[in-house]
Amino acid sequence: MEPDFTSKDTYLSHFKPRDYLEKYYSFRSTNSAENQILRFILKKLFKIFCLDGVKGDLLIDIGSGPTIYQLLSACESFKEIIATDYADQNLQELEKWLKKKPGAFDWSPVTAYVCELEGNRVKKTEKEEKLRQVVKQVLKCDVTQSQPLGAVSLAPADCLLSTYCLDAACPDLTAYHTALRNLSSLLKPGGYLVIVDALKSNYYMIGEQRFSSLSLGWEEVEAAVREAGYTIKQFEVISQCYPPTMANHEGLFYLVAQKLNSSA
Repeated sequence: MEPDFTSKDTYLSHFKPRDYLEKYYSFRSTNSAENQILRFILKKLFKIFCLDGVKGDLLIDIGSGPTIYQLLSACESFKEIIATDYADQNLQELEKWLKKKPGAFDWSPVTAYVCELEGNRVKKTEKEEKLRQVVKQVLKCDVTQSQPLGAVSLAPADCLLSTYCLDAACPDLTAYHTALRNLSSLLKPGGYLVIVDALKSNYYMIGEQRFSSLSLGWEEVEAAVREAGYTIKQFEVISQCYPPTMANHEGLFYLVAQKLNSSA
């Protein structure tokens, strides 16, 4: 384990959802690195869920954090979505938006962009209402456990989605392999795994608080996914990076993998 690995307890005590949202997801009109990265991710998720045919009954979002951007295209392709996270304050922030409570984060600029990608078939308010209807549960999740959702009983999912989660949750490569195997237990054979994360990342910042990240190259990610019982369908790396005041990494990747029928 890395000596500066951010523990679960530190996430519970020091991760501030609102500061994170304001820093990374304000999506103002500037051409900042964080806006470019978010646009890239939204385009890829639109392609995966709306053009490439990744669809089904149930999608489980692993490590949702306090965000919903990653689900805006997915809600068009799945009848039910379950959002999950380890940090209770992130689950509360999600619930605040889902229930339209006062002070909820304003995702409308991001929603409008996704509507534009999808051909402006619906207004942003309609898109947000659809997502609220499709997200059926918000659950506690711990990817380091053999049963990541604890005692909750669910039908096997058609798709697992994870954005910016596994690098933060895993202290070393062995734990990363184990987490992928743990998550595979939630997915039906033939189901899809979609991951978006940073490459060679050591940390990310929220204000003055530093959170660790497991530094992995694309070869290590590919090997871990295959070892967990998947065949990789898509894998793309981009060189775009956050500024060093926000994170230290060498680009981003997204992958789509399909669970083999013989895997756990």
